[in-house]
Amino acid sequence: MRIEAAFLTDPALQSVLSMLESGGHRALIVGGAVRNALLDQPVGDVDIATDARPERVAELARAAGLKPVPTGIEHGTITVVALGTPFEVTTFRRDVETDGRNATVAFSDRIGDDAARRDFTMNALYADASGVVLDPVGGQSDLQSRTLRFVGTPADRIREDYLRILRFFRFLAWYADQPAPGTVEAITAERGGLPRVSAERIGAEMRKLLAAPDPAPAVALMAETGVLSQILPQADPTPLPALIAAEAAHGEAPDWRRRLTAIAPADATETLRLSRADSTRLAALEQAQTLDIDEAGFRHGRDIARDAALIRLARGDVLPPDWPERISRAASAPLPIAAADLMPELTGPAVGRGLKAAERAWIASGFRAPRAALIAAAQEGGGAPA
Repeated sequence: MRIEAAFLTDPALQSVLSMLESGGHRALIVGGAVRNALLDQPVGDVDIATDARPERVAELARAAGLKPVPTGIEHGTITVVALGTPFEVTTFRRDVETDGRNATVAFSDRIGDDAARRDFTMNALYADASGVVLDPVGGQSDLQSRTLRFVGTPADRIREDYLRILRFFRFLAWYADQPAPGTVEAITAERGGLPRVSAERIGAEMRKLLAAPDPAPAVALMAETGVLSQILPQADPTPLPALIAAEAAHGEAPDWRRRLTAIAPADATETLRLSRADSTRLAALEQAQTLDIDEAGFRHGRDIARDAALIRLARGDVLPPDWPERISRAASAPLPIAAADLMPELTGPAVGRGLKAAERAWIASGFRAPRAALIAAAQEGGGAPA
């Protein structure tokens, strides 16, 4: 089989492949680029595998006027920059020793050794510079049947790197419809190794999984195997199918933060070591769900209020039929008075209390109250606290 993909004509890629081949070495595109090209899906980074040792890759790159960067030389990887584009070039490898997360590797001249250490058969596909596919472990047939299969024995691959359990669910959501026989049983048996995986890596995999078009079946299987409760205690995957249906009905693109909020407890931010920006958004989503439609739109803006509404729908709440319009109206209706409008009648903390009272009146009026009424509400509400 031959892949037909635009990236094959990239002069930068072809210059790296030609550099290696001219030096007497094999140069093969490997992994995601080949898989996605066969699935007719967008291709991101293009990785290259070779029988050339890292020092030889660097030598050939310099001789060809390209820039070698030793980004992972201990693992056999040299990043070669061609025409401003970086390509990871990795020597064929075989695992010598693993500890459940990291591996000690030995370099190899055989593509079979390199394929045998990869996680899934669909990721162990190679292609030469012309697009001819090499398939050492049967990845093409699994890709055609949309079956996700570990290379070799599932338990062996998992014990080499327990992160592969989470990668399994992510790849199931994005590229497959079914696991190969024996896979679910192996994951269930080996899930006790997940504490070896850092919270940051778990968070990264969950973000990618929940960004898939429809991750609900994969997340349900995570729950069935006990993996979901191990990484997110008290998580409940049941609202996810309804949320995905609501997203489709209202024209919303997938958003992992919306989906995580729907299924996970409030402490997911800490459990998954999320960024400050993501943590702030998740906290806003949690709060917005406790407010009525108008107040959520006014206080949190259109996007967060819509996400909160979709989550509420997925959980079975009944919302007014015009909730999208109401959120849009609320989000575009800033309070038409400011602190200066309340002075000098109000000063100090009374100004803040007055503005909060005015906001309540503004929301209650459906964002129609005249300024004079809002100022009056503020002056009344700005009195000394009870």
